[in-house]
Amino acid sequence: MSQTSWPQEMTAIAIEGGKGPAEALHPVTLPTPTPAEGQILIRVEAAGVNRPDIAQRLGFYNPPPGAPDTMGLEIAGEVVSGAGRWSPGDRVCALLGGGGYAEYAVCDARHALPIPEPLSALEAAGLPETVFTVFANVFEHGSLQAGETLMVHGATSGIGTTAIQMAKAAGARVIATARGAEKAGQAKALGADIAIDTSAEDFAEVATAAGGCDVILDMVGGDYFAKDVAALKTGGRIVFIAAQAGGKVELNIGVLMMKRALVTGSTLRPRSADEKARLAAAVEARVWPWIAGGLLKPQIDKVFPLKDAAAAHAYLETGAHLGKVMLRP
Repeated sequence: MSQTSWPQEMTAIAIEGGKGPAEALHPVTLPTPTPAEGQILIRVEAAGVNRPDIAQRLGFYNPPPGAPDTMGLEIAGEVVSGAGRWSPGDRVCALLGGGGYAEYAVCDARHALPIPEPLSALEAAGLPETVFTVFANVFEHGSLQAGETLMVHGATSGIGTTAIQMAKAAGARVIATARGAEKAGQAKALGADIAIDTSAEDFAEVATAAGGCDVILDMVGGDYFAKDVAALKTGGRIVFIAAQAGGKVELNIGVLMMKRALVTGSTLRPRSADEKARLAAAVEARVWPWIAGGLLKPQIDKVFPLKDAAAAHAYLETGAHLGKVMLRP
């Protein structure tokens, strides 16, 4: 293991107290983590704030075994203790099981990727959680192909802005949904072929009139599900990655059968280290060239100091953001 020196202690954000951001999230001093065999230690320059972090704060999304109790699923920065392909001084972004809200973080060396040109560390820190999620669900589980149509709900979220750009880079048509005319306009500006304001239009009717959808990426659930099925083409696929409007849905089996539809979904955090390593390699091979070619760029909405993680959570919960909310140690 190659290494340089680093401080024995660091600032991190701990969950202490109630469930509201201001009550729950506090800066604390913790021992700097020591990388195990096959792990690297990264000096964090930026960390992404994601909906799963909010779920963890509320007690609904616990870290996998062996992961830190502190939050943070994606970071970028400088390697200070190397392993595998990485040496001190290398600049990487990384997918974590937890612990990104800190000045230093460890991860499996196979779960880190080089910061792609021409991105900054701040931009690159917004890639792993969103890009890995979209790639696994839209392109692997959903099998989106060039020439097909993808519908993206929550189109101005970090996941949504990434999915729009990745689908367009792959040669697909994109129908985006968002609540409000301003957000629909933002989705359109990012490359969506059709942007639907769900507060004023029925997305199933608009999508059906436009020829229907081959793949639908749904993070809403609830009463969106029946409309998803209605909007599908024959042989279409619905992929769930969250259920912000509720996890219980009504399913008309007859309609599903007639459309020969597939309903699936997945989570990223609980996957095995080997599976995440496989996914990282696939993302680097397929998606990193899109970034180099200018087809994908993380949308950074707002940046908070690490100590203000509570304010970052409160802002994310308003739903006012376009793209990513970030922390800087």
